[in-house]
Amino acid sequence: MSSPNKFRRRLIQLSGLFGAGLVTRSVQAHHTDTHFDDKSAHQLVYQCNKAEHDYIDHILFSCGEMLRKYGDDIEIIVTAFGPGIHLLGERPGRGISRLQQQRARSLHDYGVAFHACGNTMKSLDWSEDDLLDFAEVVPIGADDIMLLQEKGFAYMSW
Repeated sequence: MSSPNKFRRRLIQLSGLFGAGLVTRSVQAHHTDTHFDDKSAHQLVYQCNKAEHDYIDHILFSCGEMLRKYGDDIEIIVTAFGPGIHLLGERPGRGISRLQQQRARSLHDYGVAFHACGNTMKSLDWSEDDLLDFAEVVPIGADDIMLLQEKGFAYMSW
C-alpha cells in the first residue's frame, strides 16, 4: 500500500500541472526527521540563502522537476537561511512574491520539506508564528545541510 505522500506524488506526475502552478490544494504531509518511513532511492537538499526572485524561482522549479522525474523515489528538503528565509516568512521582508510562497506550499503538499534556520530567525527577531505553517525550524541551517549530507542527501546550490 502506498503512503499518502506517494499517492500525491503519483498524481502530480500524471497531471503535469505542477510546473504551471495549477495545483495548490493544501494537504498536510506527515514529517518526521525525514519525510518517509521508508528510505527513498534519491535524497536531495537544496540550499536557499538568497531572496532574489529568479534564484527562488530556479529552486522551486528544480524541486518540481525532480518530483516529476523521480516521483516516489526522491525525498527533497529546502533549507532556508540568511535572506532566503524570507521565502518562508508569513510577512516576508524581502521581495518574495505570494506566488512563490504558494508554489512552495504546493511543493510541501507533495512531500518537499522546508527547513527554516533558527539562527536567522533569531537575527530577524522572528518566532515560529512569523513562519508559514508548513516550515520546520532547525537550529542552524548550515548544520542542517551538513547532517542531511551525512545521511546521504545530495547537496544542491545555485
